[in-house]
Amino acid sequence: MSSNLPAGTPSAATPRIETLSFEVAMAELQALVRRLEEGKLDLEAAIMAYERGVALRQRCDALLEDARLRIEKLVVDRDGQLHAQPFEKLTGEKISG
Repeated sequence: MSSNLPAGTPSAATPRIETLSFEVAMAELQALVRRLEEGKLDLEAAIMAYERGVALRQRCDALLEDARLRIEKLVVDRDGQLHAQPFEKLTGEKISG
């Protein structure tokens, strides 16, 4: 069965963004950017691709932030024992999680 949707238009078979891994979301975002840069999409398809691209970027940002908050650094104390400390921003501010 062929689709009447313009090329590059998300369809019912397009995976929901909130279920995508970082790698899959980033790959789809890169593909959307390439299609938009080619300039071959009609206006409606380009708008839909842009909207999905924004949502994919937000998904990638959220996944990266989640990963950053999960990172802990291991520190050796004076007794030679390892302890996990929360990741610190470049400012030295501890991140609460």
